[in-house]
Amino acid sequence: MFALRPLRRRHGRRDCSDRTAFADRVTSADQVAFADQVKSELTDELPDEDLGQDLEDCLAVYELGSKPRCEEVEYLELVQEAIDRIDRGR
Repeated sequence: MFALRPLRRRHGRRDCSDRTAFADRVTSADQVAFADQVKSELTDELPDEDLGQDLEDCLAVYELGSKPRCEEVEYLELVQEAIDRIDRGR
């Protein structure tokens, strides 16, 4: 009988899981770039604010009444819209 030799993987070839992982990294990189773009636009609209990296943290630590009401409403709406845009991905 013939003895089966273990098959060697050729260098440079990837299995399906490698391609999927690569696609996930590309998609993730695109999402990060988009989120950075949205944050940059928000920073341009709110130049006096220190927004940090996580916009949801900005909302969580924000103290209601710390700004005049009209500014407060605008600030909260802009930050929430930016979070929603990032979540939608467009």
